[in-house]
Amino acid sequence: MPKNDVLNYIDYKMQAKAKAENLVKELGVEVADKVQRFHQSIPGYAETPLQELKSLATALGVGNIYIKDESPRFGLKAFKCLGGSYAMAQLLGEKLGLADEEITFAKLTTEEAKASYGELQFAAVTDGNHGRGVAWFAKQLGYAAKIYMPFGTVPMRVDNIAREGAEVTVYDGNYDEAIAFMKEQVEKHGWLHIQDTAWEGYEAIPLDIMRGYTTMAKEALEQLRKAHSVPTHVFLQAGVGSMAAAVTAYMVDYYQKQGWKLPKFIIVEPTVANCLYETAKARDGKRHIVGGAMASMMAGLCCGEPCTLAWDILDSYADGFVEMEDGVDAEGMRRLAQPLGDDPTIVSGESGAAGFSAALAILTRDDLSDVKNKLGLDKDAVVFCVSTEGDTDQVNYKHIVG
Repeated sequence: MPKNDVLNYIDYKMQAKAKAENLVKELGVEVADKVQRFHQSIPGYAETPLQELKSLATALGVGNIYIKDESPRFGLKAFKCLGGSYAMAQLLGEKLGLADEEITFAKLTTEEAKASYGELQFAAVTDGNHGRGVAWFAKQLGYAAKIYMPFGTVPMRVDNIAREGAEVTVYDGNYDEAIAFMKEQVEKHGWLHIQDTAWEGYEAIPLDIMRGYTTMAKEALEQLRKAHSVPTHVFLQAGVGSMAAAVTAYMVDYYQKQGWKLPKFIIVEPTVANCLYETAKARDGKRHIVGGAMASMMAGLCCGEPCTLAWDILDSYADGFVEMEDGVDAEGMRRLAQPLGDDPTIVSGESGAAGFSAALAILTRDDLSDVKNKLGLDKDAVVFCVSTEGDTDQVNYKHIVG
C-alpha cells in the first residue's frame, strides 16, 4: 500500500474509533435503562428467555452456550418491534413536547395526544420482521402503515404484515432498490419513514431504532449475570448491521463500566448479501455495497448496503466477519430444533439461527479448526447468540427441520 494510502487509512481509523466511542455512549447502559422503561409501558411486554445449551456445550468442548430467544417477543416471533416502536414513540413524544423519560404508551394514546398528531402515515421497507413490527405498533397507536417488501418475499411474511392492518406492496426489486423507491415516496407524500438502516442525512430515526434494540441486550446481560456467566464470544447475525451493532455497543459499554475484558464479537451474513464482510475485507475506509437478487433463505439478512451507524461501531469493535451458505444455517436450525440431552428446544427461523449456525460450524468442522483455534473457542469459552426470530416462514421451517 502506498505511503499516502497508509496515512489516510490511519487517519480514517482514528476518526472511526472516535465515532464508535460516541455511539457506544448513545447505545449504552444509561440510555438502555430509559428505553426499557418505555417498552415496559407497552401492554404485553415480557422478557424473552435466555436458554442454556449445556449439553451441547459439553459435547462441543466449550464452557457453555447461551441463546437469547426472541420468538415470544410481543407475540410477533421476532425482536424487530423493539426498534420500530421506540423510534415511533420518540417521534410522537416530540410532537407532544415530552422528554424521553416522560414518554409512555399510555401518554401516546390519549385522545388529546391523537388530536395533536393530526394525520399520520408510517412507512417502511422490510424483509419481514421490521415491517411487521412497524405495522403492529402503528395499529396499537390507532394508525395504519404502508410497507414495501422486496421481490421474492414469501406470501406468509406478506400476510403477517397485512394482518396488522398495513397496506403491503411487494416491490419489483431487491431490498436496497425498494429503499431507493421508498425515499421517493416519502418525499412525495410526507410519510413518516421508520427505516432500520441509516445513510448520510438519515440517521436520527435509525439511531432510535438501534436504541430500541438495547432492551434485548439489557435483558440478556441481566439474565447472564443471574446465571453467573460472562460471554467470551458473541456471534451476531447482520443484514444492514443495526442489531449487531446495537448489541455490540451495549455490551461494550456494560463490560467496560465493569472493568472486565470484552468478549470477541463475530458478525455473520449470508454469502450472497455479505456487505459488511466485503467492507471489512477491503480495509479502505469505504462501505462496500453488494447487489443482485440475493437469493438466500436468510431473507431478513439479505441487505446489500451497510448501515452507516452500524459500520461505525462494528469497524472498531467487531473481531471477525463471517459469510455463510444456506446449508450451514440449516444445520444450526436443526440442532436448535433437535437438542441434545436436557437442552431446551428452540424454534429459530432462517435469519434467527444464523449467528448460532456459524458458531456451530466453527466448533464442529475440521476445515475450520484453524478459525476455532484463532478465536480461542476452547473449554473456557462461553458463547452467546441471539435467535432473532422464530418460524416466521412456517412452510420452509418445517421443510428444513423435519
